[in-house]
Amino acid sequence: MKSLLLGAACAALVFVLGCGSKSSDPSGSGLSIVVIPKGTTHEFWKSIHAGARKAEQELVAAGQPVKIIWKGPLKEDDRDEQIKVVENFIARGVDGMVLAPLDDKALVRPVETAANAGIPVVVIDSGLQSDNYASFVATDNYLGGRMGGAHLGKLLGGQGNVLLLRYAVGSASTTKRENGFLDELKENFPGIKVLSSDQYAGATRDLAYTASQNLLSRYGEEVNGVFCPNESVSVSMTKALRDIGKAGGRVKVIGFDTSVQSLRDLESGDVHGLVVQNPVKMGYLGVKTIIDHLGGEPVAKRIDTGVVLVTRDNMAQPDMQALLNPPLEKYLGTGN
Repeated sequence: MKSLLLGAACAALVFVLGCGSKSSDPSGSGLSIVVIPKGTTHEFWKSIHAGARKAEQELVAAGQPVKIIWKGPLKEDDRDEQIKVVENFIARGVDGMVLAPLDDKALVRPVETAANAGIPVVVIDSGLQSDNYASFVATDNYLGGRMGGAHLGKLLGGQGNVLLLRYAVGSASTTKRENGFLDELKENFPGIKVLSSDQYAGATRDLAYTASQNLLSRYGEEVNGVFCPNESVSVSMTKALRDIGKAGGRVKVIGFDTSVQSLRDLESGDVHGLVVQNPVKMGYLGVKTIIDHLGGEPVAKRIDTGVVLVTRDNMAQPDMQALLNPPLEKYLGTGN
């Protein structure tokens, strides 16, 4: 009789914990989910954080106790620190992990370690050279790169010289954008010459600004357009162009992602298009997907969160404004 009662209790709780599974929260206050971004300084990650908090609030309101822990490295090039964060939360025995790996190779082993410890992982934003995860929730970054290439190609009338300033070695998301951009030009704009595509900006605006200056010192007199694969590169390259009098339409700039500054640059005409993801949706679905997986629900191996091209002509449209100005303070408070 005792064993029957125990079996019934396990069956009743399987949607939350799974019979015989561990719980990192013995107090019974709910599942503990750690969300680990690539970094914590870029505005993109604040939107990811807001999406995760939105999911947490909805789940708690629906009677599903969940505790979201937000922890990541300060800078997006600190592989060792992100690995330490992952290992720390494996040791703490969290119930699940939502991870944006900053290196598609270096984070493979830590994710495998988590899986071996019974901690499922949902990967967001940037992929891994492994499929040992529950789901991958992200933008179609290759498509985003092609969109940027097509827009720049049209702006230049299919003729001219362009620069690609890459982001960082090992960043799968930006590598796909860069490859999509180059493939689009190669296939559909043969009259456009890529002057440079092998230089990397680095993880901060300061590094990106220096890299931009270096490229422009060599190619500034002949460049007609630039593709920048993330927010920090976009803002830094635009500033470097302003500093040499090449902004305001003299050189066409296509960026990726948004921030207060990049939207100002778009509105002023210094930037001619931004390929925009939906990071709030990414953070939201990352958390919802790991909770579904822990509850035994089937989840898609790949979830596409969408990508659009924003220009000065369409940025005032209501749907674009909702994407460009999400209510972060609603989920993160006024001090985000």
